[in-house]
Amino acid sequence: MRLDWDVRGLELRTPLRISRSVMARRDAVRVVVSTDGLSGHGEVVTSAFYGLDVPTITSLLAGLRPLLAGLPGPEEALGALGDLPAGVRAGVDAALHDLIGLRRGVPVHALVGTPEWTDVATARTIGITSPEDAGAQAAELVGRGFPVLKVKVGGDDERDLAAVAAVGATGARVILDPNGAWTPEGTVRFVERVGGVALDAVEQPIAPGMPDGLAWVRERCPVPLVADEDATTVADVRALAGAVDGVNVKLAKCGGITAAMEVVAAAREAGLDVMLGCLVASSLGIAPAVHLTGHARWVDLDGHLLLAADPWSGIGGEDGVLRLTGAPGLGVVPR
Repeated sequence: MRLDWDVRGLELRTPLRISRSVMARRDAVRVVVSTDGLSGHGEVVTSAFYGLDVPTITSLLAGLRPLLAGLPGPEEALGALGDLPAGVRAGVDAALHDLIGLRRGVPVHALVGTPEWTDVATARTIGITSPEDAGAQAAELVGRGFPVLKVKVGGDDERDLAAVAAVGATGARVILDPNGAWTPEGTVRFVERVGGVALDAVEQPIAPGMPDGLAWVRERCPVPLVADEDATTVADVRALAGAVDGVNVKLAKCGGITAAMEVVAAAREAGLDVMLGCLVASSLGIAPAVHLTGHARWVDLDGHLLLAADPWSGIGGEDGVLRLTGAPGLGVVPR
């Protein structure tokens, strides 16, 4: 098998502000695995939070190239990615699953236990902004068909409360995401002060590494509590049983489709629901998770919708609904 890659910049429509950073662009490394005249594609995006820049990603791919060249096929390669950082592993894992689907003539979701796939609504993210802007964005998004909006919060409670109220006034259901910026006590106070807004979940309200704090919040919070940064591995998920209601499974965080299915299975065993989340990426980077939506209670796969220009197509979402083409593999194509 041959491994190749190239790099493309991804510009956001508008800068996305969360409690710990502001992002206006990132780079995407397209991964291509080829054999027998077929090529599978995946994507690795740069991330300061996960310590991945272009030189690091491409150096790791260069180190992987000889290993893949000596393997007979993509199925064997899936078990040879364990030493890669999760984000890089996820991109290669996606390309291998794409290639397996192409060789077998089936879409990726059929490879992971969902023979029939149905269209699914996705949440859409509104970054930290003024209440007026949050309300205007929400009205536009609800008008386009988005039923659930994720509101980034954290830093100024009064501004955030007003922004959440403005979003909730549109009739949308709301997921709160402070990205770990709150205290346990502050989380409970904030939720208590949110009135008249249909809250679907609160995601990772406190800094990771405090499972007892999450359990304390869950006992006092009437809204489902979802762990994100605290839920990376199977062991993490098992340790969170009873402390939260659900876990956010991001392929770039856990290591791709293969690892995500293991985390999903562990969540089921622990009695936890699953949220499928993502980083900002193109449709190529989001597509692997879209194929897993049959395993999730919450779907938050809007990273491609935040881009000024998506270089790939094939998963929809512009009207709030993700749609697959039914084509073999990931089913995405260059625009």
